[in-house]
Amino acid sequence: MQVRPSVWHGLGFATRILISQPPRDTPAVAERTSKPETRADRLARDISVYPGTTTFRDLIRKNKRQSVLLILLMLCLGAVVGAALGALAGVYGGRGDLPSLLPSVILGSVAAFLVGGGGALWSWFRGSNAILRMMGAIEMHKEDDPELFNVVDEMRIAGGLPMPKIYLINDTALNAFATGRDPEHGVVAVTKGLRERLTRDQLQAVIAHEMAHIRHLDIRFAMLMATMVGLIVFACDAFWRIAFYSRLSGGRRSSNRSSSGGGGGIVILIIIVAVILAIVAPLLARLIQMTYSREREYLADAGAVELTRNPEALASALAAIAGDDEPLVEVANRGTAHMFIANPLKKARQAHQTRNSLFASHPPMDKRIARILALTR
Repeated sequence: MQVRPSVWHGLGFATRILISQPPRDTPAVAERTSKPETRADRLARDISVYPGTTTFRDLIRKNKRQSVLLILLMLCLGAVVGAALGALAGVYGGRGDLPSLLPSVILGSVAAFLVGGGGALWSWFRGSNAILRMMGAIEMHKEDDPELFNVVDEMRIAGGLPMPKIYLINDTALNAFATGRDPEHGVVAVTKGLRERLTRDQLQAVIAHEMAHIRHLDIRFAMLMATMVGLIVFACDAFWRIAFYSRLSGGRRSSNRSSSGGGGGIVILIIIVAVILAIVAPLLARLIQMTYSREREYLADAGAVELTRNPEALASALAAIAGDDEPLVEVANRGTAHMFIANPLKKARQAHQTRNSLFASHPPMDKRIARILALTR
């Protein structure tokens, strides 16, 4: 049996990671199974899930496929919600058969995309500036921090990108994020705590992660997803307003006319479907958005390894961020938490440190570290 340790001391909870495990029938396993599983054991088990031939290119291809599928799913959900809302408006307008409802269905879908497009345009041109103001970020110049600019310049050259603007957030927590509508308007923001407390290699790995977000156009995709979630929530809210604040007597009269024309069953079915969508669609949209966010974090981790060729440095940086005693970025909120390299909200960070959640904006830190260390085999 050959055991390969990872000679790496960035993790406080494990300085030696066993990449290959002994067979099931060895005494070592029998002894280990009788003891509680430690965090290091879980990390070694997560690493062993990935084939020994896994490369960062494999991880990038996998996450790009999953991200495209999630975007398509979100677009389909938005179209269905818009169509249902249009059909419901048609029912209240006195239409009770499928041919007469078809124009309302089409109009509802088109209106949904127009409203979403307006929100996307605002986010496209004004979104990043609004976020930076909300964070209280201050633009840095090369003379303010030459080393930080050198690190960013190294990673942007490695990625073939223009030089992004660099901002500093006056917060002692360890965190960073990227924004901007395209690489030509890219922005990298780091907290004061991250700049002061990480080593140069760790800082380079974090910057590479954020440059990977810019390189992969993640901010575009995230903007689209956020717009679609807002659109779906808006459409569902409009449904409840139509259902409870419109003239219900008019709706009942139209239902009676539909029943006399033989379309009462269709009207009832449309109302039932609309009610179900109004309840389920916002939750489902949020679920898709968070799943997409987790996949893009995995993708940015793999992209950072591609740029630095130093997976241990990124794993070490993530471990340092995970062990930060001050995880809360005071200027962050639920609307911007998904942008950071690690969730800045204290409760969410603690809850999702080792446990996965469908509504988490970031994967468990242990899972991310395991994927990265799997590349060192």
